[in-house]
Amino acid sequence: MNESTIRVRSYELDSFHHVNHAVFLNYFEAARFETLESVGFDPAELARREWGVHVVRVEVDYRREVRLGDRLTIRTRTEELRNTSMILEQEAVNGSRENEVSASARVVIVWVGPDGRPMRIPEEVRDAFAPS
Repeated sequence: MNESTIRVRSYELDSFHHVNHAVFLNYFEAARFETLESVGFDPAELARREWGVHVVRVEVDYRREVRLGDRLTIRTRTEELRNTSMILEQEAVNGSRENEVSASARVVIVWVGPDGRPMRIPEEVRDAFAPS
């Protein structure tokens, strides 16, 4: 599992003064990139290997509002590894509000090779993302 920290900024709020639901997609995406980087697959390394990581499905459950200045910890963990895709579970935990889960996501990503087509997930990626 990897953890990323985000502090809510004013421009992420909607007219109801809480984080807009679409902003959570940005939070979850940033945390996925941090997770990839933490195991040695930053954007430069992915480009060097000519690999792509494409999101093909996202399911988000919104549980509690998040407000300006709140500090979120985004937890990312592997649920399942398949041949060409993997499923990640993510949670946005609000440390400013007794560590309640504000939103959770289930994300399906496909590994794409130099030809732009799905590829088998490389062994070093499988080892780095093995479900715990």
